[in-house]
Order: sequence, then structure tokens, then C-alpha cells
Amino acid sequence: MDRRITLVGISSLLVVGLAILLNQFYETPGTFRGTSYGEPFPKAPDFQLMNAQGDAVNLRSYQGKIVLLFFGYTYCPDVCPTTLSELKLVMDRVGDKAGQIQVIFVSVDPGRDTSKTMQKYVERFNSEFIGLSGSEDELRPIWRDYGVFREIVPGTSELNYIVNHTARVILIDQAGNLRLSYGFQTPPEDIANDILILLEG
Repeated sequence: MDRRITLVGISSLLVVGLAILLNQFYETPGTFRGTSYGEPFPKAPDFQLMNAQGDAVNLRSYQGKIVLLFFGYTYCPDVCPTTLSELKLVMDRVGDKAGQIQVIFVSVDPGRDTSKTMQKYVERFNSEFIGLSGSEDELRPIWRDYGVFREIVPGTSELNYIVNHTARVILIDQAGNLRLSYGFQTPPEDIANDILILLEG
């Protein structure tokens, strides 16, 4: 009786092991979880802004990397810190591939944000993130090109106001194409999944 039970147990383990191997062998490629821009993928509009050190930053200089582009502001009470925290988790999830990704945070509040304050802000989340700002004249065409909605809600004083704005993360692929976008509070594992597919493709 014990011998028969042992044989049944061994047979069951072999069947389970074979099923796992077959599943891995025939596993379908991963699918993207973000919202696709659709083929042919449009080129991401280039822009130039000065960074915290006073050097010009061009989007095109990051070709070869995946860029995660987000628009927000340092006085944001909820959406921006939440999104940047989630992007930090994305970087943690991709591990040693994080060097192939660049997060760029562009201001929608030039009245209060400078590139220095933006950079100081993003470094609270990850020292490799880049924060950029500029004058409203410099930023307005960038907002337009990326379809960023922006609305100032007056507060109790001239500098105490809220900026309602588009809260989507835009993924630009290694070739500089607009590839995917993610709504507010997209799980970090979904963004990491898509990044890994692109990096391994």
C-alpha cells in the first residue's frame, strides 16, 4: 500500500512538473498593459528646456532609452507625489535595467516652479529623475504638443492656488516614438511589465 501511494505521489509530481515546463515553453509573449498610441507610432515632439545646472536638455538626447514623461508641479497636493512615488516603484521593479530608463517631470506651474525647485523635488523620489521648468512661453508649446490640459484654480492669495492638469504618464520608446500612456494610479507593475517587454524586444 505504501509503495503504491509513493508511486502515485511521484507520478503526480512528474505530471505537474511536465505541465509547468510545457507552459513555459509555449507561453505567449507578454502583452502591453498601457494605452497604445497605435501604429505607425508618432514621433514624440522634441523640446528643449534648461535644467537645474543651467544646461540645455533636449528630449531627443535620450533616444536609446525609454523615457517616462509626466507633467505636474511641486505644489501639487496629491496626484504628482503619488505618481512620482509610483514611478520610483517602477524603477525598483526593473532592477538593473533602470539605467535604460529616464523619468522626466515637466512643470505646469512656471509661476512657482523653477528647474532648480523641480530637480530638488524629484530627487526626493529618485536621484536619477530629471525635473524641468521654464517660462510660460517656453512651456506652452510643450503642453500643446503633448495634449496637456492645464487650469489654474484661484486660492486665498496670489501664490496660493491649485493647478488642475492632465495626469498621464507618457512612455516614449527607445526610437523616440510615443508608444504608450498610463492613467493616474496605474499599478507600477503594469508600467514595469511594458518596459521589460520593450527592453527585451
